[in-house]
Formats: sequence, C-alpha cells, structure tokens
Amino acid sequence: MSSEVVRLREAIAELGPAEAVVDPTVYRRIMTAASFEEPDRVPIWDFIDSWPIYQRFAPGETDATRATAKVFNGLGIDLCRGVYMPVAPGEASRHAHVAHAGASRWWVDKPIKTLDDLRRYEVPELTEEQAWQWVHAHVQARDVFAPETLLVPCDGVGFHGAYGLMGLELFSYALYDCPKEIERLVEGLNQHAVMRARVFAEMQPGPLFFYGDDIAYKQRPMFSPEVMHRLFYPQLKRLCDILLPAGVLPLFHTDGYIMGIIEDLLGTGIRGLNPIEPLAGNDIGELKRRYGDRLILIGNIDCSQTLPLGSVEDVRRAVRECLRDAGHGGGLFIGSSSEIVPATPVENILAFYEACHEYGRYPLAV
Repeated sequence: MSSEVVRLREAIAELGPAEAVVDPTVYRRIMTAASFEEPDRVPIWDFIDSWPIYQRFAPGETDATRATAKVFNGLGIDLCRGVYMPVAPGEASRHAHVAHAGASRWWVDKPIKTLDDLRRYEVPELTEEQAWQWVHAHVQARDVFAPETLLVPCDGVGFHGAYGLMGLELFSYALYDCPKEIERLVEGLNQHAVMRARVFAEMQPGPLFFYGDDIAYKQRPMFSPEVMHRLFYPQLKRLCDILLPAGVLPLFHTDGYIMGIIEDLLGTGIRGLNPIEPLAGNDIGELKRRYGDRLILIGNIDCSQTLPLGSVEDVRRAVRECLRDAGHGGGLFIGSSSEIVPATPVENILAFYEACHEYGRYPLAV
C-alpha cells in the first residue's frame, strides 16, 4: 500500500460514515424505507437538469457540488445520485458544458470507430491510488450535501461504457465479428468498477451504491438473453458480491422496459431498481406486488410527458398514483422516471416535490 493510499484511507476514515453526517431523521427515513418498513414519509430520490431551478436555489454558485447540494437541500430531496451543473441559456451544447466540468466525452469523441480500432484498443489502467481518490472525492462531496441530503455514489458496470466507446451499431457488429475483443473491453471496464467497489466496501462511507447501465429500450431489452448472460449479469453480480457482505445495498438503473428481466436482475444481487419508466411499459404496482419485500423501487414519475408537459394537477395526480400503487409498507424512493429534464416548467418541478412531501407522509392517505 503506497503512502498516498495510506493518506487517503486515513482521510476517508476521518470523514466517517454517512450516518455520522446526515441528519438522523433523513438517514432513518431512508434506511427504514430500504428495510421495507414505513418511515415518517416516503424518501425522495432524483437528479435535476434545470437551469432555472439551479438559479432559484443556488444563484451565482459556480461550484457544481455546492450548487447541486443547495438545489437538493432547498427542494427537500432526501437522496441524490450525482453532481451536475445544468447548461445556461445560450451555451453551445450540453456536451461541451459537461466536458468542461471534467466529465468524460466518450459519447461525443468515440475513440473506437472501426473493428480494427476495437482490436487495438487498450482499456486505460486504473491505479489503486485512483480508486481511492474516487472514493475520497465522493465522501468529500457527500459532506457538502449533508445533513439534509444523502449523496449516493454512482458508477457504471462496464457494459454501457463499452458500447458507449463505439456506439450501438458498431458494438452490435462487434458482438458477432469480434466477440473476444468485446469481452476483453467489458471485463476491463468492469475491473475499474470492481476496484472502486472494493475501496467503498472496505471503508463503508455510505449505505447505498448506485450503478447505471442502460440495457433496455421502451417495450423490450436492447440485447439478447445470451448477450446479457455472457456480458452483463456476471459483471453486475461481481459488484454486488463485493458490496453486499459489507452491508452496502447496490441499486441499479436502466431506462426502458425491464418487467421481463427482473428475475435475472435480482439474481445478480441488486437491492433497488431505478427509474421504472411507466411509458416504457413498466408497472410499478405489479412490481410492488411481486417484489415489494425484496426490491427498493426508485423513481417512476414520468419525466418525458407528465413532468415537462402536464399541468400542475397532472403532476400531483401522478404522485398520488405512485404512492397508492407502491408506497404502502415502505420500499419506495419516489422520484422522476430518470431525471428532471431541462424543458420541465419550474412550477411543475416545485409542485412535484411539494406533492411528494404532502402526500408521502405515513400513514398514506392516497
């Protein structure tokens, strides 16, 4: 163990666990719901891409972490899955802005453009120090969100990252023309996530860990069962097998229709599912009936039609319906069906979270 890793380990240990910095009422609310019991109210979980909302709650703030924390604290949101700074009106592009904030640009500058590129591509090395730095940076950001909001670490499994490096079309060809190279790529990216998960499991700075890999379209999965069982489920299970023994609950995100693959996902060890898109054909009430004591249900309020295009009453009605279908008995983190998109009116955003607070108190009256 290098001297830098020793320093980072001591720094993370000094910052302590989430339970020590998050407000006890908020922490108890989250963990009670995650234990499939009813807390004081249903926890609220989300991700927000709205310049007007950021200007309302964090005017003039240029630091993305502090700005995001002020927004979530101000709206009374219990859990956040990432730091973000929305695009201001007139900015050239979302990609340029996010890249400027330090995020990867793989979705813009795809480094793998041909099968020969894939054959030559080497997954960049992730050092032990970098894995510790990643966790340390999360814990520092976690404390900016505290005590009002719990910041949950967000990582990828490696599968989405692999097809993101080349695009879905080339990835689909490569599954058949270069299967060994695809396996090598997925395994390499997954190993990065494994290293970060091991550090998190060792230090246990939080009770939850969020993985996001899109594997489904509306109405159907994106890939065949054979591809999923070969290239995705084992990689997700590897991460769950690291976190679960440490008492950390792995949560999984994919857009699209997932009703037909729930058993496969549960077999990997996940304990929560996000965002349960209703317009993709997902039925949160059915999921609650079938898996309500095994799977935390996260999200579900439609972010593509209801939140940006509906009326305030439409938004409030959607909250009531979600709580009615899935809120009883705990096990629900209510939120949007992915994120609050830029086109969402401010009045609908405010009405959404106000309704979550108003109707989400136990005993539910919906």
